[in-house]
Amino acid sequence: MKYNFDQKINRLNTACEKWDDLENRFGVKDVISMWVADMDFQSPPSVMEALKRRAEHGMYGYTLRPDSYFEAITDWLKRRHQWSVNKEWIAHSPGVIPALALIIRSFTQPEDKIIIQPPVYHHFSRIIQAQEREVVNNPLKLEDGRYTMDFDDLEAKIDPKVKMLILCSPHNPVGRVWSEWELMRLGQICMKHNILVVADEIHFDLVYKKYSHVPFARISEEFLDHSITCIAPSKTFNLMGLQVSSIIIPNKELRHRYNKEVNDLSIGSPNTFGVVASEAVYRHGEEWLDELIRYLQKNLNYLTYYFREKIPQIKVIQPEGTYLVWLDCRELGLSSKELDDFMLRKAKVAMNEGYIFGDEGEGFMRMNIACPRSILEKSLQQMEQAIHSLCKA
Repeated sequence: MKYNFDQKINRLNTACEKWDDLENRFGVKDVISMWVADMDFQSPPSVMEALKRRAEHGMYGYTLRPDSYFEAITDWLKRRHQWSVNKEWIAHSPGVIPALALIIRSFTQPEDKIIIQPPVYHHFSRIIQAQEREVVNNPLKLEDGRYTMDFDDLEAKIDPKVKMLILCSPHNPVGRVWSEWELMRLGQICMKHNILVVADEIHFDLVYKKYSHVPFARISEEFLDHSITCIAPSKTFNLMGLQVSSIIIPNKELRHRYNKEVNDLSIGSPNTFGVVASEAVYRHGEEWLDELIRYLQKNLNYLTYYFREKIPQIKVIQPEGTYLVWLDCRELGLSSKELDDFMLRKAKVAMNEGYIFGDEGEGFMRMNIACPRSILEKSLQQMEQAIHSLCKA
């Protein structure tokens, strides 16, 4: 491989949330960090080179989004996702979660209802409740080790107060890459009831070889006109700290309302280095991404084999996309608190607790495999030893 994903880089004392915040987040620090969705890989060389050139200029004033920036994004979407997007559709936000807050404020009123599909990214429910809207849960169904949408439950829970559905695609944490049929059925239900679909597609580039991401808005003109799509290069290229994302709003009236909220809050000026980095990766990061996905697939294969052969008490929900793995730990027979303590203090591995993704996550853990193989191997060995001791007790 041209890029060395096996390289271990010490991230301690770099104000790195994933490693420097362990004691504050978990109460321990002598553990392997496998939690927050942040890769332990350097971003592509094209990013570092572009940022160095920009830094050397020495002027870091107010920044525009130039035409070349929009062209890089639209070319990427056309090339990688067969989606033709006009540059006028692309609004700004410093991140997807801030965008969700802005979207909720723009298109719903206090006490309106918003549907999510747990177990799902835990900030969805937090951001909805922070805007004084009501969360409506449409839980996914787990059947034979695979999650699917429950359309009957969805229709049963829709009433006149339901104004929006937040779609996680690909899904975090369960790793589903939704098929076009599933998205079509979901969209038909939402269009029937005049529900705005907000698609968080931040993991859209991180899809394994057998699968293909379908942008929700690409499916039909009706979906295009009644949806908002949130994307960013952050998860794909490890650029979270540069705080830039693209909010794609084809409907002119919806876009105007969103942009008014952005301007009212004075957050329309993008991060200088975020703009530079985004353009660099969308123009020159494709080869790096293809190698990254191959490396992640090998990590996933290794992890799957290891659990099956050495830690069969934990079942792997096979992800079709993302670098996050949803682990079914219910066979261990531990309560949520016991499971957390066991993984942290016995296995010495820090993962996201399943229950933060909703009640449906009780007994599960989310593991981040975007790390050098040696780190993954060590974490699995520690888990094996701890579980072996647990079963002997």
